[in-house]
Amino acid sequence: MFEDNDVAAARPLWLVREADLDAWIAGQDAATRAWLGDVRFRAERHQVACISSAQGGARAAVLGLGGLATLDDLEPWHVAGAPDRLPAGAWKIATALPARAATAAALGWAHGSYRFNRYRTSTGPERAAPSLVPPQLADMAYVRRMSAALSMARDMINTPAADLTPESLAVMAMHMASGCGAEGRVVSGDALREGFPAIHAVGRAAECAPRLIDFSWGDPGAPRVTLVGKGVCFDSGGLDIKAPQGMLLMKKDMGGAACVLALARVIMESALPVRLRVLVPAVENSIAGNAYRPGDVLRTRKGLTVEVGNTDAEGRLVLSRGRSAAAGGHGHADRRCPGRARSRTAGTFRVAHRDGRGAAAPRARARGPAVADAALGWLRRRDREQGGRHEQRVGLDVRRSGDRRTLPQALREPGA
Repeated sequence: MFEDNDVAAARPLWLVREADLDAWIAGQDAATRAWLGDVRFRAERHQVACISSAQGGARAAVLGLGGLATLDDLEPWHVAGAPDRLPAGAWKIATALPARAATAAALGWAHGSYRFNRYRTSTGPERAAPSLVPPQLADMAYVRRMSAALSMARDMINTPAADLTPESLAVMAMHMASGCGAEGRVVSGDALREGFPAIHAVGRAAECAPRLIDFSWGDPGAPRVTLVGKGVCFDSGGLDIKAPQGMLLMKKDMGGAACVLALARVIMESALPVRLRVLVPAVENSIAGNAYRPGDVLRTRKGLTVEVGNTDAEGRLVLSRGRSAAAGGHGHADRRCPGRARSRTAGTFRVAHRDGRGAAAPRARARGPAVADAALGWLRRRDREQGGRHEQRVGLDVRRSGDRRTLPQALREPGA
């Protein structure tokens, strides 16, 4: 991926914006100008043109950046496609880049070099991959931390559900956490049933039992950050089963948990001055005789009752319970000092998850421990606006079916 040292024989890779193309081409020799004209190089984003030597191999290459306003605006994805388009061997970015752009270019190269070969059975030789001499001014320590964390997340997301069960997700998460100096626990069995009944209900039909991953890191007196990630390792839809096409990519329904764990790893390895807590409800939404059903009434950790309207909306149940736990305290030390926990703002909560269609859902942010209360308050207001029909009919605190908006969307509404 990267060369450890500056390689004298590394071939130059030019990064050219559309606005700079004419001036750059004017500085090249006649043969290069003619060649780029013949291949219709226009510096469009991700467009790559290799410039051949007299011996026939590539002696240089140019990568288009499209309509990028300035090099300061360069992002990793401008460069991420280059490793797949360049011949093997060492390359060196020949364009002078400011520090931020140099770091982004190196990170983009790392992103584009990612491969998931765990299940490859081919015994033939693999295509040799190009490598990059680290750009000058690039923060390579940051690049390596970010690329390692992202590769960990991508490996998790790409792993089939048969091999990434709630148990294996918990083992991987706690191994990563302990390696970074975090402390935590995995709640399962009777403790999960009693303390987090909604998480248990969603995952109880699966062969691999549900669990809640909970770990904390950092100075207890530092600003608090809690990350909650949706860890649905496979989502069949439950008794409200998905169609085959909708189920095809549901191994990726734990993508929110993977992203949260990757972010937590970067925070810990970067030694950021925060008190971090990570909560990942890890479940499989499966079908069996003991699966939770439409119309079931679940009692939450907070004591509220929720009627299940659709078993394929399990993400709201497991995430809201995770958010409720996050709002109620920040690790074991905080439970010993409840007055302090209540008196301080608990920082910015970020909820990362994917919706039932496999698409990235919006992230919700709210200050302090008001996240869960804001979500439940919105549902209550909606119920009152509809004349209280749900409460009168069922006698519930919350009925969460019948509205297509998600809780993250609700949290952004005025007064939520």
